[in-house]
Amino acid sequence: MGSGAQLTVTDLRRAARHPVDHKVIGEHRRLGDVHLHIANLSAHGFMVSGEVDMSRGERVIIRLPIVGRIEAHLIWSTEERAGFQFERIIRLDDFIQLIDTLQPNPRLRRQR
Repeated sequence: MGSGAQLTVTDLRRAARHPVDHKVIGEHRRLGDVHLHIANLSAHGFMVSGEVDMSRGERVIIRLPIVGRIEAHLIWSTEERAGFQFERIIRLDDFIQLIDTLQPNPRLRRQR
């Protein structure tokens, strides 16, 4: 039996995604520090570019501006990208501030 997360919300890919270019160091139980490059972000999760040496359901803790430490579970991965779901949804007002911090160019922000 795997020790991965038992995910209940598996398909939130239709949530509004905001393009960002943000590098973080995540904390992983088995791998220790992992470098991640967040390419887009929603209130439910994020996508990273680059290969991730994790299996579906594995957890990573990252630190984001405004939000602070938040845990996420790997939902899908390919050789070039991976999608993570947050353990909790980010509140709307915090998410707006987060996007304003990570994507200061208003032309690149999605319409709200």
